[in-house]
Amino acid sequence: MLFRKKIERSCAYCFYGVRLEEDLVLCSKKGMRTTADKCRKFRYDPCKRVPPKPKALDLSKYESEDFSL
Repeated sequence: MLFRKKIERSCAYCFYGVRLEEDLVLCSKKGMRTTADKCRKFRYDPCKRVPPKPKALDLSKYESEDFSL
């Protein structure tokens, strides 16, 4: 998912942007932007993209006998 061809543009993971706060990005081309903004100068930087956290494993449907040998 990080290296797919069609990435939706966002200043949050643009090569030219530097994240200052949680929702603010300083762009070297356009100045202060929010993370939801986008522009024509967008260049994808995969190192800035943070993958979503995995869902927690639901162990309630298992019993202790399921984990013993």
